[in-house]
Amino acid sequence: MPVTTISVERFSLIASRPFADVLAAIEAAIGHPDVRQMSRNLGAAASVAEMEAIAEPLAGPTGLMEFFRLNLGDVIGKESPTPRRCVRLLVGNPIIMRSMASHVPDAGSYAPVTVLIDERTDGVHLSYDRMASQLAPYGSAAAGEVARDLDRKVEALLTSAAGQ
Repeated sequence: MPVTTISVERFSLIASRPFADVLAAIEAAIGHPDVRQMSRNLGAAASVAEMEAIAEPLAGPTGLMEFFRLNLGDVIGKESPTPRRCVRLLVGNPIIMRSMASHVPDAGSYAPVTVLIDERTDGVHLSYDRMASQLAPYGSAAAGEVARDLDRKVEALLTSAAGQ
């Protein structure tokens, strides 16, 4: 079986704001749909235009939405003398994923994307693995263009949430 090596670019920064403020800013900028209902509605849609009409109002001002949240701090900080705040958000937009996966089917392996908000001793770290770097080995200019646009959206979201 062939194996492809993928070199991933990680965007990261340290926020100048407290964890709760960073998380609240991200939450305010993304949509929070009922993912199961949205999936049913998207599956029942008769066209791409109908899917767009379903997804667009569910996305936040950034055009992104939350699909899933993992509170990693509860697990990482178990038995620690101090609470640990670390949240992993899966964010994206099914229409953006469709645009990438129509050119590179493996894009579905990377979308929605992960955003990590991790409070450490030196501040609140925000991290994101750039989609364009994950899709680069597939050589699709069209998918790369969509991925770079997604990267800009996610990086603007994190930069704004960080207070920078």
